[in-house]
Amino acid sequence: MCGRFNLIDSPEVQSLCEALGISIPAQQLRVDIAPGSSIAIVHHEAGDHGSPPVRRVSEALWWLLLDPKTHTPNYQYASFNSRSDKLNQPRAAAYRPFRESRCLIPASAFIEGLGDKKTYHKIELQDSAIAFGGLYKRYLNRQTGETVIGASIITLPPLLPQWQHIHPKSMPLMLDYRDSALIDKWLDPTFDRVEEFDELLVPRVSSAMKVTPIDKPSKWNPIADSFLIVS
Repeated sequence: MCGRFNLIDSPEVQSLCEALGISIPAQQLRVDIAPGSSIAIVHHEAGDHGSPPVRRVSEALWWLLLDPKTHTPNYQYASFNSRSDKLNQPRAAAYRPFRESRCLIPASAFIEGLGDKKTYHKIELQDSAIAFGGLYKRYLNRQTGETVIGASIITLPPLLPQWQHIHPKSMPLMLDYRDSALIDKWLDPTFDRVEEFDELLVPRVSSAMKVTPIDKPSKWNPIADSFLIVS
């Protein structure tokens, strides 16, 4: 990913919330989100006294590896994304979170850059919000007892020919949030048969994408007509 997305109040986001049974607080809606910024994540937490897990929306930093002392992004490692080919490498930062703490990261649109510092595109799913497949880690402040969460978006190899002129290095994992069985497994912290997710890590266009050329990533201004990428 180029490293920017947004989450705005819209019928599409409201539909996502209804499907997932969640509510996103207004303060977590943002028109421009860059790495290291605060984001909303959807995850499961253990219920009280042995009750079933509870689905929650929590605030996180869009950076998986935080400094253990300051609980701010550790910029030594660019961990706002987690590459899919690292998920099963035991020494990789994403290995344990992929097995223990998966999440969804809701979005309205995201930006990809070609890598030439001048070609950028805004990508939306046609008539749908986006549920990125993500990972998260908790960091405990031992002095205050407060918890800070770092999160990342899983990225896939850019094997789709339609993607080569948009971002040649990767594309984000987007999950079908209407597939309740899949989402329950993905968010279940006790579900560790991650080989069942292998098919999800194969790049594909499962929903039509609306692609709009823009000027600068932080501005989101369209500079040409949109076009569709379909399966």
